[in-house]
Amino acid sequence: MVKHIVLYNFKPDVDKDAAVKLIASVLEPLVGKIPGLLYLEIRAAFNGMDYALYSEFESREALSAYAVHPLHLEAKDKFFHLLDSRVAADYDV
Repeated sequence: MVKHIVLYNFKPDVDKDAAVKLIASVLEPLVGKIPGLLYLEIRAAFNGMDYALYSEFESREALSAYAVHPLHLEAKDKFFHLLDSRVAADYDV
């Protein structure tokens, strides 16, 4: 299993609460629709970054496939323009 954690900051003037709700509404339903994606949650953060994405995948290959999966790319199109920066980490369990 692979755990995938990403921390994001929004661009200035983005309504953070509304943006987190939007992102959760388009990414969380992908569980069960994209092979190998086992779990995904989006939460507002309070430690210097605006929000956190936590997800679990069956394998590194599943994580790589998720990155280019059409449903994931379609979801990203709905919010990617709101993002300013990100930091990611992946690890095997």
